[in-house]
Amino acid sequence: MMPESNRFYFENAMAQRLSRLAGLDLAARAGSLGASLSGNALMIPFFGRVHRVSADGIMDALGNPPTPAVGSLLLDYVLRVPITPPTADAWITFREFSGAGPLMGYFTGNTNKLIESNFAGAVDVLQRACAGLSGKGIDNAPGFDLCVELAALPRVSIRIRFNDRDEDFPAQCTLLFRKSAETYLSLKSMAVTGTWLAGKLVVPGIR
Repeated sequence: MMPESNRFYFENAMAQRLSRLAGLDLAARAGSLGASLSGNALMIPFFGRVHRVSADGIMDALGNPPTPAVGSLLLDYVLRVPITPPTADAWITFREFSGAGPLMGYFTGNTNKLIESNFAGAVDVLQRACAGLSGKGIDNAPGFDLCVELAALPRVSIRIRFNDRDEDFPAQCTLLFRKSAETYLSLKSMAVTGTWLAGKLVVPGIR
């Protein structure tokens, strides 16, 4: 769960970012984002769940609003759209992004360690949980018991590399982003993306 202080931050960030959408040409941003357009709204999938994003607000296909963290993330994504989408580049850990240091404790505790503690001895369960979010197995990943790529947003994906525990080592998990993810999301938004994914894998019913 998100600490109450973080919830307050995301509520404020969401409100401020939503106010900035008014007057923006969302249709002009759709192509660069890889999103579709419906009326005056962008239709943006977040791990497969499509959200309608416009100056009037954000809701999913059932009319439910997102959590403040996800709502703030989606607005950050829309506001940061690059003029020209970057080309595919290297996969890196969250730690390798410039300025990630202050967020590392939060990120690691709620992603790598959470997945390790919940799926040690249960690689097959993790594999099924990833498949439930349309994760695709990566075959050319020697040295890992499981490597899966998941589409977080159009043009923003995450890879999970997992090695199960054995008699010598505990389970180990690493999350990777494309270096270009920082073009589309702030570090806080990337952290939310990773922690939401880990929480969803562990507790499938969360939103």
